[in-house]
Amino acid sequence: MKPRFGRTELLEPQVRALRAAVKIEWFTLVFLAVAITMVYLVMGNSQAMKAAWIEDLLSLAPPIAFLVAVRIVNRPPTAKYPYGLHRAVGVAHLVSGVALFAMGVFLVVDSATGLISAEHPPIGSIVLFGEPVWLGWVMMIVMALTIPLPIYFGRVKMRLARELHDKVLYADADMNKADWMTAAGSIVGVAGIGLGLWWADAAAALFIAVSILRDGIKNMRAAITDLIDTAATTFDDGKTHPVIIQVNDYLRKLPWADEVGSRVRDQGHVFHIESFIVPKYGRTPTLSQLADAREGCLEVDWKVHDIVLVPIEQLPEEVNGSTRSRPTERHR
Repeated sequence: MKPRFGRTELLEPQVRALRAAVKIEWFTLVFLAVAITMVYLVMGNSQAMKAAWIEDLLSLAPPIAFLVAVRIVNRPPTAKYPYGLHRAVGVAHLVSGVALFAMGVFLVVDSATGLISAEHPPIGSIVLFGEPVWLGWVMMIVMALTIPLPIYFGRVKMRLARELHDKVLYADADMNKADWMTAAGSIVGVAGIGLGLWWADAAAALFIAVSILRDGIKNMRAAITDLIDTAATTFDDGKTHPVIIQVNDYLRKLPWADEVGSRVRDQGHVFHIESFIVPKYGRTPTLSQLADAREGCLEVDWKVHDIVLVPIEQLPEEVNGSTRSRPTERHR
């Protein structure tokens, strides 16, 4: 069998999930274009509305980054890019995180300044159908209309992020949560102005800004740690990814393997694995056995993009999931 570095094809369930993700990201961009225009037309002098508008602008970054990344991630490895281009997902994740962090810092400073200086934002009236209407009512109606779809988008993207192991999609789902929370916060801020609570608008803007900053820090930290090859985690960075255990368990069952340990790089959607194997005493594997074991590992999970098997005398301390089959075997 001709050796191969990695794989470019996805299994049918992941192909369907990727198509669904691309489709919902395009729907998200259309929705955001409409929402950004509507909020801009009615935001007036409200700090909360301004923060909500900027947050909507920032929401464009994750879907655009995702759509760009999926265009190139499945290109096959080349001499120039021997590991393929799957890390484009990590780069897109970092871009989204940095944008969120930078704007979160700006909005926290801007909102806190308005609150400390006790600014009283005026909200005037407009004429609708020949009758004067307080602009605050229009603001609250517009923001209420922007709540339902982000809730739906976020739930769908969270499910697809889990299926695809896509952290950009997860960041976007997190952003959708921030979208509807921002809309709710801006409604509270505008209502507070209507009730004579001048500080409610600035407080709501500060709440929105802190939410954006928190999302930025979380996603930027996750993207940076992935790019510097921290141990592979689940799509939500909640725990070490179980595929490491699955690969180690498969290798441990080989008749010639004694101790097994692996280190795993998160390449984006997929993993690059280096597995270290201490052979049983007198059972040094042949090239054919190593090639068969490698192919078997590639079938353990679709995320096992590429794997290198290294027979070794003693496991390095840093490898993940060190295991041994029948400890006495090696010392006979």
